[in-house]
Amino acid sequence: MKYLFIIACLVCSIFSQAQQKQNPWKDSQLMDPALLASRIENQKTKDLVIISVGPEAIVKGSADIGPTHEPENLEKLRNYLKDIPKNREIVIYCGCCPFVKCPNIRPAFALLMELGFKNAKLLNLPKNIKTDWLDKNYPTND
Repeated sequence: MKYLFIIACLVCSIFSQAQQKQNPWKDSQLMDPALLASRIENQKTKDLVIISVGPEAIVKGSADIGPTHEPENLEKLRNYLKDIPKNREIVIYCGCCPFVKCPNIRPAFALLMELGFKNAKLLNLPKNIKTDWLDKNYPTND
């Protein structure tokens, strides 16, 4: 019984570490929603590309790529990024659900890293777009 408990603990530890390694972004690459909202409201987005990789482009000025867990939308993102300079600030977001469950942000962010974007950010919407953006009356596409 003791060995079974130790094995169970080891398995949990391995899965826990694997879950942590799943995120292709660093904490420093998370953008606070209040910061993005302020930049939009103060028209300081000239050198910023905002991309929705979820079901709908809600954030004002964002491009609608569609859910990037679908291969055709991931390819659409690749094509969209083709002519954007690698040092340009890019912010992606989904907001369909909590980060830990979101099927869209990991493939999209991994693609940004694969393509060599140096200033890629993920909008920090840990709960969802409603709670972390809409309920705070941040700017939206009409």
